[in-house]
Amino acid sequence: MNIKNIFVPSCLGGRILKNHNPKVLGMEPKENVKKPSKRYYRKRVELFRLLDKIKLWPSRTGILHGIKTIEKMGDQAQITTHCNKTFMVNNSRNSRAVRWLRNKWFKGVCGTCRVPAWKLDKYSSTLFKRHYGSSLLSEDEQKNYNKK
Repeated sequence: MNIKNIFVPSCLGGRILKNHNPKVLGMEPKENVKKPSKRYYRKRVELFRLLDKIKLWPSRTGILHGIKTIEKMGDQAQITTHCNKTFMVNNSRNSRAVRWLRNKWFKGVCGTCRVPAWKLDKYSSTLFKRHYGSSLLSEDEQKNYNKK
């Protein structure tokens, strides 16, 4: 029997599970698992552009939810999560949600939304830089930006 210590990331509690059988936990390492590549986004990106790309929402209690739909209405949007919670948010660059997404502050993942592990791995490999990365502009906005 192959018994190992398993590290749980700090965003999910940050502890080491000692003497657990990976086969029982369903966490047996796969040989062909590829690490997600690093993605760079600008630090001061608007909330709606970031949510369209990442599709995750940090609640005030620190739970990370998966976003089902985003309905934009001017400078506000109605967000529906996979656990059927609906709420209105304002577009901002320095709101609580944007700061928490940039800094990856969350306690756990919503069990009802069932955010897949590959999405969490992809999110954890995402980096936010001030002077480097995608501004998450649409194609039309990108053409106008390049003309300047």
